[in-house]
Amino acid sequence: MNQAHVDQLLEFLRFPSISTDPAGKADVAGCADWLVGKLRAAGLKAKEHATAGHPIVVARNEHRPGRNTVVIYGHYDVQPVEPLAEWESAPFEPVIRNEVVFARGSTDNKGQILAHILGVAETLRAKGDLPVNLIFLIEGEEEIGSKQLEPFLAAHKDELKCDVIAVSDTGMVAKGVPTFTYGLRGVAAVELRVHGPAIDLHSGIYGGAVMNPALAVARLLATLHDAKGCVQVPGFYDEVQPLHDWERAAWQELPYGEKEILENTGVPQLFGEAGFTPLEQTWARPTAEVNGIGGGFQGEGSKTVIPREAFAKLTFRLVPNQRPAETIEKVRAYLESQCPPGVRIEVRAGHGGEPYLTDPQSAQGHAAQRALQRAFPGQKLALIREGGSIPIINTFKRILGADTLLLGLALPDCRAHAPNENFRVQESFVMARRAYCALLNRMGETA
Repeated sequence: MNQAHVDQLLEFLRFPSISTDPAGKADVAGCADWLVGKLRAAGLKAKEHATAGHPIVVARNEHRPGRNTVVIYGHYDVQPVEPLAEWESAPFEPVIRNEVVFARGSTDNKGQILAHILGVAETLRAKGDLPVNLIFLIEGEEEIGSKQLEPFLAAHKDELKCDVIAVSDTGMVAKGVPTFTYGLRGVAAVELRVHGPAIDLHSGIYGGAVMNPALAVARLLATLHDAKGCVQVPGFYDEVQPLHDWERAAWQELPYGEKEILENTGVPQLFGEAGFTPLEQTWARPTAEVNGIGGGFQGEGSKTVIPREAFAKLTFRLVPNQRPAETIEKVRAYLESQCPPGVRIEVRAGHGGEPYLTDPQSAQGHAAQRALQRAFPGQKLALIREGGSIPIINTFKRILGADTLLLGLALPDCRAHAPNENFRVQESFVMARRAYCALLNRMGETA
C-alpha cells in the first residue's frame, strides 16, 4: 500500500464536512477546495462551482472524439457524528488499526471517491492519457438530499453529457466478493410533531386530564406496523414491484445472510415483514422506520412535566414503483386519522428520493461485471440490490439520459452513518482503485 495515498486519505478525512450543520459551512467549503487541488494534481482540469448550498466540484481530462464518456459521481459531505460517546476515537481524527481506518466519512464516501481519483492519477502518470473521456462530479449535499445538484445538472447538461455514470457509494456482500448493485431503495422523510398544551404543565396538577404529547407520539408510532412487521398505512404496498424468481434464487446463494446480519448488528434476533428473507426485506421491500423521538425533559434526574409538544423523525424506504410524494401523502392521511383527542399533529415532509432499478444484463451492466471480475480474478460475482438510497441517480437518468453503474467496495461491517465508521485500507481502498481502472479500460474497449 502506497503510504502517500494513505496520508492523503487521512488528510481528506480530517475535514468535518457535515453538510446538515450550518455551523460547519466553512469546513465543507474547505473540503471542496482540497478536492479541487487533488484533482488538479492528478492531471485533470478541475473547477469548484458555487451553489445556493455547498459547492459542487467538477473535473475532466482532455476529451477526444470517438471515445466513451464516463461520469464518476461521489460526495465529500458526511453524516453527523452523534452519539459521540460511542466512538472509540475522535470521528475527525482518523486512526488506522489492523489496516482499517476509522473516521466519519471513511466509507461513505471519502475513501471510495479518493480511491478513484488516485487510480486516475496513477494511470495518467503511467500512460499520459485515459481510455475514456472522464468527468468527476463530486457534490457536498448527498447526505441531505442533493438539493443543489438537480438544478446544476439541468444548467450544465450539455457539458455533462455522457454514456454512463459510475458510482462507488455501495458495498460488497462479503470480503473478496466482487459485487454489482443494480437496484437501490428510495426514501421519503417525514417529521411528525404533536402539539398539546400552550406550555409545559405540572404533571401532578394536570396529569390525568390532559393528553400528553409524548404519549400521543408513542401511540401513533405504535400503529405503523402490525405484529408481523407489515406497514399499516392504507395503500402503502399498492405500487410495490414484486421480486423476480431469479433474484430470490440468486440471493439465497450469497455468502451473506441472517448469520452475518446478526453479527454485524448485535441484535438478539432479526425481525421484519413476514414471508420474506432478511435480504429480501432490506433490499426489495419497503419499510417505515423511526429515526428519532423527542419531547419533554431530557436531563439527568426527574422533572415532572407534561411537555407542550413532542416529535418523531421517520423515514420510509421505498421500492419500485413507489413514489416519495405519494407515500408522504398516504402517511399524512393515516397519521391524521389516528390522532388521539386532545392534541394537534403536524406532518412535515422532508427530503425524498426515487428507488432505482436497472438491468444488470445490459451491455453496460456486462461491462461493469467484466471489470469487477478483472479486479477480483477467480471470484464469483454477486448481483444484488441494496437497501440504502442515492436520490440523485434517477435524476441522472432523467436529465442526462444515462444509466448508473453501482460498484461499491464497502464491507458490511463498515458502520456507515454510525459511530466507528471504517474502511479497510487493503481490501477496499486498494481494490477500489483496481476495479475502477478496470472499468475505464472496459468502457474504452466498447467505444
